[in-house]
Amino acid sequence: MAGRLARQTAIVTGAGRGFGRAIALGLAVEGAAVTVTARSKEEIAMTVAQIESAGGRAQAVAGDVTNRGDVARVVEAAQQRFGPVSVLVNNAGVAWPFGPVWAVDPDQWWAAEAVHVRGALLYMHAVLPGMIERRNGHIITIAALAGQRVAPNLSAYCVAKSAQIRLTEHVAAETKEHSVAAFAIEPGTAITELAEGTMASPEAQRWLPGMVERLRGLKGQQDQAAVFARCVEMCADLASGRYDALSGRFLMPQDDFEKLLREAPAG
Repeated sequence: MAGRLARQTAIVTGAGRGFGRAIALGLAVEGAAVTVTARSKEEIAMTVAQIESAGGRAQAVAGDVTNRGDVARVVEAAQQRFGPVSVLVNNAGVAWPFGPVWAVDPDQWWAAEAVHVRGALLYMHAVLPGMIERRNGHIITIAALAGQRVAPNLSAYCVAKSAQIRLTEHVAAETKEHSVAAFAIEPGTAITELAEGTMASPEAQRWLPGMVERLRGLKGQQDQAAVFARCVEMCADLASGRYDALSGRFLMPQDDFEKLLREAPAG
């Protein structure tokens, strides 16, 4: 497909559903060749089917973002099929566990950190050498505003998202001289499978009743398509290279990228 990402090779993690699937489809529509990955073979196969139905190029490679061997295998498959990876979207994530620090299972809490932080780190570590060598690369991590807030009984998620934002800042600083850009974004709130799971969770209902009620309210009122569309637009814009001067930033759906670009310090 012709488009502003026509010569790009992308990897999208957590691409079997929700925001990940939407982002993968959006990048493909813009012309990128996309390798979609998640643990569920069935879900990523559905994502690829949607991309191919729209005329895009994609492949599905199942893997666990916390497993270094799986990450290497996914990256190798992307490069073998479509060429050097130039766009990485770290989207894989979980919402659990819910509850105060003294009540949650520490192993489950740490497992959540592994998905968000180790997963993003492993993929960055795998693709950055090639991006630096070619002086061409864009990394977009789907973080959350929760990473800048204190949300009692949601510590694992908030700490993980905070770490993703700070990791992005460091990667941007370390790769600036190599023409690689890294961004963290808030995707917006939509009723994805992740949100559905949160609403159905007895622990979330017990410890985060207000959040559960807000999600239930959004389910019947919010324009879900608009939320997904803006997230996809943000990712495509950032992958295009136009906004590289914003590298290192945490960006929100309501941000005016053109305005931020005009205000960005020179150099």
